[in-house]
Amino acid sequence: MTRISLFGLGPVGLTTAVCFARRGNEVVGIDTDPERIRALQGGIAPFFEPRLEDYLKDAISGKSLKVSTDPQTCHDSELIFITVGTPSNEDGSINLAYVESATTAIGRSIRESTKHHLIVIKSTVIPGTTRNFVKPLLEKSSGKVCGSDLGLCVNPEFLREGHAVEDTEKPDRVLIGSEDERTSEKLATFWRKFVPTLPEDHIILTTPENAELMKYASNAFLATKISFVNTVANVAELVRGADVVSVAHGLGLDPRIAPGFLNAGLGWGGSCFPKDLKALQAFCKKIGHDSHLIEATFEVNSNQPLKAVEFAKRALGSLDNKRIAVLGLSFKPDTDDMRDAVSVKIVSGFLKEGASVIAYDPAAVEQAKRIFGERIQFASNVSDCLKGSDLAVLVTEWDEFKKLRPKDFLAQMKTPIVYDGRRIYNPFEMWDAGVKFGAVGLGPT
Repeated sequence: MTRISLFGLGPVGLTTAVCFARRGNEVVGIDTDPERIRALQGGIAPFFEPRLEDYLKDAISGKSLKVSTDPQTCHDSELIFITVGTPSNEDGSINLAYVESATTAIGRSIRESTKHHLIVIKSTVIPGTTRNFVKPLLEKSSGKVCGSDLGLCVNPEFLREGHAVEDTEKPDRVLIGSEDERTSEKLATFWRKFVPTLPEDHIILTTPENAELMKYASNAFLATKISFVNTVANVAELVRGADVVSVAHGLGLDPRIAPGFLNAGLGWGGSCFPKDLKALQAFCKKIGHDSHLIEATFEVNSNQPLKAVEFAKRALGSLDNKRIAVLGLSFKPDTDDMRDAVSVKIVSGFLKEGASVIAYDPAAVEQAKRIFGERIQFASNVSDCLKGSDLAVLVTEWDEFKKLRPKDFLAQMKTPIVYDGRRIYNPFEMWDAGVKFGAVGLGPT
């Protein structure tokens, strides 16, 4: 059993906390939001993530996880993780206010302690943050020296929303960046016990800067890969007989490329890719490097969601007073996260053209109501969303939508016109049934 504290109970911190607690560790979760703490004490998760709330209830009722607003509760912990957010400033650069606050609180809390504490930066931070920002702040607030009195390292997270519990319990790699071997090995030992099946060469011990940059490089590459295949999709749409699904399949069979993140669609969103790419872009500018590739990745992604609106205008002409059904609002399935969701740009585009919009999502309706208010309607199920609509747009590839067949669109819609923004339907099945069908990356027939 290891005593662990985590500062920040957002998606990363809370998921990590409940998974650590589930494996028999004694965990304290600390957050500055008293309402969030009260909800967590009652076993209620503040956001949707598969299995998370069940894990939370078990951990709270079993007392393996305690939550508090008091930073002093970390004073007895061997491992103290910083899992606070690192939002963007107006210029896209990283905002370290929460990291600064958590670091100072930790330093003050362990100032009188005689234990050897290991402080772990799991928040996403630009290269040099741990060495040049966190370290001096921690040493000043604690009165201790990193490397001898306490440990400090970087341990980036690679959690996918909708799979965060799985990715915490079974990470594909663990990055540990530190200035001293004692710190690295202590954290590596913890992870070896937590994930005994993880191959030893998947535990990477390196410098803090390498670990920090690896996280940004990973997200930037995945975003670029998506924007690349969407560029190919846009080319395919202009070529008779072309289909990006077939092209991407052929690409993915090349072991140098691999199939992951080669699914063409209406663009990427969420809390990580936009924020992290902006931070990397700002960092590049700060150190005098022109980030042309990142700029191009953003540009492709910015235009991609409007493909749905362009199709609707070609199919219907004027969209004034046309009823558009939007299937899916969250930025990806298995989450209620609407941060930078492409649905916001798509819905706004339809409203600008004078259309009326009705939308359905299995999890994100309440989040969407905060964004759109009464400007659109919200359906309680798929059938009600499609009923009487002039056109339907598939925005988020929830499993529920994958079960829809041509007969469902034919039976419910006023005019059965469907645009598949995530390529989950068979075009030939749709066409043969009499559905007017279009999709990202599907060339003219």
